[in-house]
Amino acid sequence: MKSVKSGRDGRTRIIDGALRRFSQDGVSATTLASLREESGVSVGSFYHHFASKEHVFGVLYAEILTMYQDAFLGELMRHDDARAGIEAIVTFHMTWCGDHPDRARLLISERPPRREEPGGAEVGDARRAFFRKVAEWWRPHMKAGLLQPVPPTMCYVLWLGPAQEMCRLWFAGAHHPTAEEIAALCGAAWHSLRQPSAELT
Repeated sequence: MKSVKSGRDGRTRIIDGALRRFSQDGVSATTLASLREESGVSVGSFYHHFASKEHVFGVLYAEILTMYQDAFLGELMRHDDARAGIEAIVTFHMTWCGDHPDRARLLISERPPRREEPGGAEVGDARRAFFRKVAEWWRPHMKAGLLQPVPPTMCYVLWLGPAQEMCRLWFAGAHHPTAEEIAALCGAAWHSLRQPSAELT
């Protein structure tokens, strides 16, 4: 039992250390030696859990993405009203990024692993499942003439693109978003995604 616990602790220490290093230095600038130093594990312990730095990143990215998507869907499904749902997600996104800055930096700044790379298959599967669930919420509002019929990529860009850019400024220390600015981002998302026939107010 002790060896199982130690194994779990070693993996957790590596993942936690990688989160700190990747978010501060970026994945490309982080070395395997700095990962081991940050997590305080031996070479043998590291390779017991992970094959490479890229393997750590793939696992970490997939875990963060799942955490974000689960929280996103939990918030979205609370809203039956189209505008309320669109605006709530913008607020959720800004709040989540503020509550989890290290994780948010990775999602915003780093390229997701490709399907052939470690973690890539998990990330791809998670994205498809996520967009299916968002589409299930979206479809009735689209049929009701409230939301536009937009493909997933454009939906993401119109919905959260401006909020993402605000987060980039925030994380760079260039600007701290105000409540009024977040409200403006919510309104901008609604006006970008609503159908022209939807209520303007």
